[in-house]
Amino acid sequence: MAQGLDWQRDGPHWPHHELSSFVWASGLQWHVQRFAGPANAPCLVLLHGTGASTHSWRDLAPLLARRFEVVAMDLPGHAFTGMPPGGVGAPQFSLPGMARAVHGLLQTLDIRAAMLVGHSAGAAVAVRMCLDGLAAPRSVLGLNAALMPLGGLAGQLFSPVAKLMASAPFVPRLFAWHAKEPAVLQRLLQSTGSTLDPAGTALYQRLVRSPGHAAGALGMMANWDLDSLWRDLPRLAVPLDLLVGERDRTVPPEQATRAMARLSPALKAQYIQLDGLGHLAHEEQPDTVARLVFERFDARA
Repeated sequence: MAQGLDWQRDGPHWPHHELSSFVWASGLQWHVQRFAGPANAPCLVLLHGTGASTHSWRDLAPLLARRFEVVAMDLPGHAFTGMPPGGVGAPQFSLPGMARAVHGLLQTLDIRAAMLVGHSAGAAVAVRMCLDGLAAPRSVLGLNAALMPLGGLAGQLFSPVAKLMASAPFVPRLFAWHAKEPAVLQRLLQSTGSTLDPAGTALYQRLVRSPGHAAGALGMMANWDLDSLWRDLPRLAVPLDLLVGERDRTVPPEQATRAMARLSPALKAQYIQLDGLGHLAHEEQPDTVARLVFERFDARA
C-alpha cells in the first residue's frame, strides 16, 4: 500500500483540523469536517474534485457556515480518507460507486443535504447521486463542473492509460517523488488558470508528495466514466446551477455551455461566469463564491 498522509504528522497542519473526525462508512474510513451553522440551519455538503481534499474549502466553508451546517469530506483514497479494499479497482472509485459511497457516509452521519456543492469531478458525483435517487437536495451547484466525457482519441486512451498507471505500484511513488520539486507543482497549478496564495500552494505541495493520495487520484481517474452521466443528464430533476471560471484551463468553459443545453428547460439552470478566475475559483475568491451559493439557494426556494 502506498504511503498516505498521516494524521499524527500532517493533521496538525491541516485547515480546521479541530473540526475533523474519522467515520467508518461504505467500507472505508472517511475524514470528515463539520462546520456548525445557526440553529436548525439547512445542511450543505461539499464535494471536492480529483486530487483535492477538504483543504480546498478552507476559506469557503466558514463563510457558508454563516447560513448552513456545512459538511465536507475527503473522497475515497484522497488525503486522510482510506483507500477502499481492492485498491484502485475498487467500486468506490467509479462514478456510480463513489455516489453510493458518499450516500452511505451521509446516512451514517444522519445527514440530509439541502444543497450539494461540487467542484470539478465532485459536481459529477453530486449529479450522479441525484440521478440515482441517492440525494434529493433543493439544488446542486457545480463549480467548474466536469460533466462532459473526453471525446476523440483522448477519450479512447485516457481511461486505459490511467488504469495502467494506477495498477503499477511504483507510479504513485514516482509521481510523488517528482512532485516534490516546487517547479512541478507550480506548473500543475498554472495549468488550472488559478493563482493561489502561499498557504494554498503549501497544502497542495503536502498532498502531491503523498504516494497514497496520488494513488487515490489515479484510481479515481482510471475508473471515471462520464459517458453514462452525459447520456442521463437530460433526465436530471434537481435544479442545477453552474459557476464557471472564465480562465479555467482544466475544464474549458464551453463544456458548461454544452451541459446547459442538455438540461431540461424546466430546471431553469443558470450559467454564471466568474470573470478572471480559473479552475480553483472557490480558493481564489471564496467570498464571491459564497455570495453566489447563497443567492442560488434562495432562488431555488
